Amino acid sequence: MKPHNTLPDSTAWARRLKIRHLESFLILNESGTLSQAAQRMHMTQSAMSHWLAEVEGIAGVKLVQRGRQIRLTAAGEALRRLAMRVLGDVARTHEELAAIAGGAAARLHLGSVTAGVAYLVPNAIAAFQRSHADVAVHMVEGAFNQLLQGLEKRELDLIVGSLDARAYRQDLTHEVLFEDTFVAIVGPQHPMARSTGLLWSDLLPYPWIMPPRDTLMRNRLDTVLLERGGAGIRPRLETASVLTAANLLRQTDCVSVCSGSLGAQLHALGMVHALPLSEGFGPVGAVYRSGEEHPQVEQFLIELRAQARAPS
Repeated sequence: MKPHNTLPDSTAWARRLKIRHLESFLILNESGTLSQAAQRMHMTQSAMSHWLAEVEGIAGVKLVQRGRQIRLTAAGEALRRLAMRVLGDVARTHEELAAIAGGAAARLHLGSVTAGVAYLVPNAIAAFQRSHADVAVHMVEGAFNQLLQGLEKRELDLIVGSLDARAYRQDLTHEVLFEDTFVAIVGPQHPMARSTGLLWSDLLPYPWIMPPRDTLMRNRLDTVLLERGGAGIRPRLETASVLTAANLLRQTDCVSVCSGSLGAQLHALGMVHALPLSEGFGPVGAVYRSGEEHPQVEQFLIELRAQARAPS
């Protein structure tokens, strides 16, 4: 006897579900109310309610809790994740078809957090493309949360950067590539540039360029300054752009911080002077979706591991 199951057969419901259902469901979730979603989809609210009932009929479960603001049920959240995956894959496949038509066999989408990847990602890309010249690489830099959203939407294949608890999700795989520090940096002309025996407290009188609030490096810097008597220091500028900070350091007596690996690179290029003041920062690694076989991702991970082991 066939076991009783209130949910429709998986193949049958998948055949009834269409791309427009998934697109509209994401619009509904983003809008927050049936009326706002109806406006965005150029429908009446009554038609929107009918559409939602149709989708819930296809899924066989309640997808949203209605109220002044709709809330996704657990089933609705599962459908949202499916919509993100499917629509992301459709968009990526369209892009890959265009790339193939243009002569490239595939495309690899990378995301990076600036901290800790000064040499790692560029060197890995160069090594990867020496053996995979037909693979086009697209890279974006951003905050870790934004990059994780890109990974969820299938807009990115792999993230490289400083790891924290957000990488420890069941649907993600992560691996540590190396442990990084953060260092104090100044312009080459700064009074502290040639000093020895420096302490963090020696930098307190100078104006500061700091990373944005609620970033890993800013939190770590605030802790270090607090421990050295720098409670209450207000930054002259807050920026996530290392290039902006480096250019301002060359024109002012400001001080700033960046990852140890990036500081060494900027120092070697003569852009800033890395001071002999460093603190532990944390692991730098790679994050990608669990359970997916992607040859280009696997090959790029091999290059990342090799570059992480190589002398910087």
